[in-house]
Amino acid sequence: MTTLPVTVEIADADADAARLAVVTIDHPPLNLYDQALHEALRDAVAELERARPRAVLVRAEGKLVSGGVDVKQTFQPLAESGDAAGGTAYFAELVELGRRIHHLPCPTVFAAHGLTLTWAFEVALACDLIVATPRASFGLIEATVGLTPAMGGTQRLAERAGIGRARLLVMTAGRFGAEELERWGVVDRLVPEDGFDDAARALAAQLAAGPTRAHAATKEILRHLTEGGLEAANAVTPDAAGALFATEDLAGAMRSFVEQGHGKATFRGE
Repeated sequence: MTTLPVTVEIADADADAARLAVVTIDHPPLNLYDQALHEALRDAVAELERARPRAVLVRAEGKLVSGGVDVKQTFQPLAESGDAAGGTAYFAELVELGRRIHHLPCPTVFAAHGLTLTWAFEVALACDLIVATPRASFGLIEATVGLTPAMGGTQRLAERAGIGRARLLVMTAGRFGAEELERWGVVDRLVPEDGFDDAARALAAQLAAGPTRAHAATKEILRHLTEGGLEAANAVTPDAAGALFATEDLAGAMRSFVEQGHGKATFRGE
């Protein structure tokens, strides 16, 4: 029986549990991006869009997160035939896939335990939070084969670290350690290697148990900030925040605060 390169496991939700989706990349030996992984990732994103979990954790099996792309299968045929139109169409699919991950209406966490190259780094950048072990390293190394990243990674890296550092990382095709990228603001949290997977799941579960609709509003406001600037974010904030007064989570949390004090509320994502 063939194992899918990408699987989605969503915890059943009941009155006391949050719906956490765990997306696992498992395409040995190196988790290289090929057509099978492309289709599986696209299907996984579609499942997340349908299921609407309250948080998502993206993780990988194996010694590394990904060694990059299967160039021989994915890019060489287009290069050998000089198929610019085919390359444009394929990259349009990749950009749209990154955009869909970025627009998921719930918190998304990417867990990097080792080497994270090209597409995997771009998926990480499309997520809300990147957690990594100190031994993890990252790279957008497409320049080594005459390409540039095409899933939105360059521009999302610039949002996090600035345009100059995005140029440095992409143009040198270098590999940068998690500790350095944490200083740059690319990696959000360093977690010890011992117990890393459990810690990443705990963070994602914490977010899943939070006010899901409020988290979605936060994402919307920040997305408008990065896409249109401060005034664009200001323009959507009243509607995004004001709509929360019609949610059960806000009403319940307000009652809890008045009756029990800060930090006692529980949320159902409604």
